[in-house]
Amino acid sequence: MSLLERSGPSVAAAVATGRRRRRTRRRVVVVVLAALVLAVLATSLMVGNTFYPPGDVVRVVLGQDVPGASFTVGTLRLPRAVLALLTGAALGLGGITFQTMLRNPLAAPDVIGISSGASAAGVVGIVLLGLSGAATSALAVTAALGTALLIYLLAFKDGVVGTRLILVGIGVAAMLDSVVAYVIVRAAQWDLQVAMRWLTGSLNNASWDQVLPLLLAVLVAGPVLLSQARPLELLQHGDDAAAALGVRVERTRLICIVAAVALVAFATAASGPVAFVAFLAGPIAARVVGAGGSLMVPSALTGALLVLLADLLGQFAFDARYPVGVVTGVLGAPYLVYLLIRTNRAGGSL
Repeated sequence: MSLLERSGPSVAAAVATGRRRRRTRRRVVVVVLAALVLAVLATSLMVGNTFYPPGDVVRVVLGQDVPGASFTVGTLRLPRAVLALLTGAALGLGGITFQTMLRNPLAAPDVIGISSGASAAGVVGIVLLGLSGAATSALAVTAALGTALLIYLLAFKDGVVGTRLILVGIGVAAMLDSVVAYVIVRAAQWDLQVAMRWLTGSLNNASWDQVLPLLLAVLVAGPVLLSQARPLELLQHGDDAAAALGVRVERTRLICIVAAVALVAFATAASGPVAFVAFLAGPIAARVVGAGGSLMVPSALTGALLVLLADLLGQFAFDARYPVGVVTGVLGAPYLVYLLIRTNRAGGSL
């Protein structure tokens, strides 16, 4: 007989009802988020300097030749929209993995230095090495993985403590940001424009060559992280409690770090360091889903929705067109300040 059954049928029934309600709410939220992502994706394919009706868009997506729409939708808008979706999903999934694993909402890749590693490598590749395209992306991915390994090794002492890893990551990020600033100061005017556009986080000039590596990373690393959802959830209760429940703590943590860093690295290499998406997606998903259960799928959908919406706003909501990273930065910076103020007032720490 279980503890709940010994406590009385009314308590067991109440707990079972609560679990059913949470599961139902989770399913509803996931379905709504998926529907919103598809709606915004479809909108981004239809609107622009020329509006194309849904029928034309569907025919282009299915591979049919539609005069005018085949080029505008198939060559210009579709790669951009798919890249926005994949970038947001990868950043959302990578961000919630770190935040869950380290039990801290500040433990996002763009806060603890991983995105800074990719940014520094990208700028060095563009300005000093004269790289472009796939070469810059490959260098950014390698640097992000190397930065994550460095942070992990510097923070490792009888295991990895979340606070220590965050502080080490912030310090490494500060050094890498200094490298970016130094290289930018020395850059020629043309290289400066290219580097700044990449640093801002932009979906301009998106192509299938950028989409395919990121799609492969999502298809490989995404299922790996989803398979670790349960052990990762148990890690929130502490390493000792998780180990007592059968979780191989360091193995789980290492798998999650490698997979999450790979997602963030490929997303950054494809679109640049789109600010605060990895930081915002998890907390937003947690608010709408509620307590209990893994936030991986809701966070991935939230991240995709954030990037798709930010790209639409950047293109059409203002007098000038702004890169997607500018819009997400405007959204994310106030939340970071709010989170720091709330933590300080609560007497907490990082």
